[in-house]
Amino acid sequence: MNPIRLSLAEVHDFCHATLLANGLAELHAAAIARSIARAEADECHSHGLYRLIGYVASTRSGKAEVAALPELKPATPVVMRVDAHRGFAPLSIETGVPALIAAAKTYGIAALAIHDCYHYSALWADIEPATESGLVAFAFTVGQCCVAPAGGTQPLLGTNPFAFGWPGPKGRPFIFDFATSAAARGEIELKRRAGEALPPGWAVGPDGAPTTDPAAALKGALLPFGGHKGSALSIMVELIAGPMIGDLTSRQSLAADNGDGGAPRGGELMLAIDPAVFGRDSVGERLSIADELFALARQQPGVRLPSDRRYAARERTREHGVEIDPALFAELKALMPG
Repeated sequence: MNPIRLSLAEVHDFCHATLLANGLAELHAAAIARSIARAEADECHSHGLYRLIGYVASTRSGKAEVAALPELKPATPVVMRVDAHRGFAPLSIETGVPALIAAAKTYGIAALAIHDCYHYSALWADIEPATESGLVAFAFTVGQCCVAPAGGTQPLLGTNPFAFGWPGPKGRPFIFDFATSAAARGEIELKRRAGEALPPGWAVGPDGAPTTDPAAALKGALLPFGGHKGSALSIMVELIAGPMIGDLTSRQSLAADNGDGGAPRGGELMLAIDPAVFGRDSVGERLSIADELFALARQQPGVRLPSDRRYAARERTREHGVEIDPALFAELKALMPG
């Protein structure tokens, strides 16, 4: 069957209507619809329309609070907290990020902790507003507990993504965002749905043996990227996005989960730094050095910098929309009550 093609506006409106029909409050439905549409715009399908299934499941099961409003609580002039009150993350992020940017612009550096939320979105979208404001930004969150530490075979860690953003030239920040596992769990699920095998080294099955079967991987454990290096980074994310900010580790989140297939509960830490704090008179020169680094990298055949693919996708989808697998779209349409 031919793929279904939707404009980005249609993606947004479809998500918004589906979430409202399933009982989610307007502010949350709108924020999630914006989040999913942004992911599809950049052809980040693992955080796009596919995620609507989990959002609806957690709304119907009562796991997520459907109307709780996030509460911004400044801890110090440069440290802010948002209590999500067990709501979905996108609205909490939209609530806290403007305050993070303002504090970093005023004081040079700021931190934002999102607490007690159900996080299912891509981190690059969380920090892009900060980088577009001229800030350097970081984000960390604890993902679903399905990753074995290097050398192990049992899930202990989350997929634990982190992101870094630099205010790049011509309004195109340099941003990378990736899981510390060999692949995000959503990528494994999409390959299972498509009947595709995993690359070797991504996962082990329930028996601890290496597997390329996505279904076996989901029952077993994903592996960290880069062996012991990815494993150490994963533990770092567990610590700073979990106990350091007073939120759950991935193992604690799994123990508290109701098994509805939706997002895990936990927190997110975001940091923002204004390069001007290290010398306002020289900031332009320092940023131009980074621009030269990017340009020299791109001169080498075969080099593609992080976020280049997303920006190219963004131009395509703005004009042509996005393609959706017909089977997935049928499943998504079935989410509408009645």
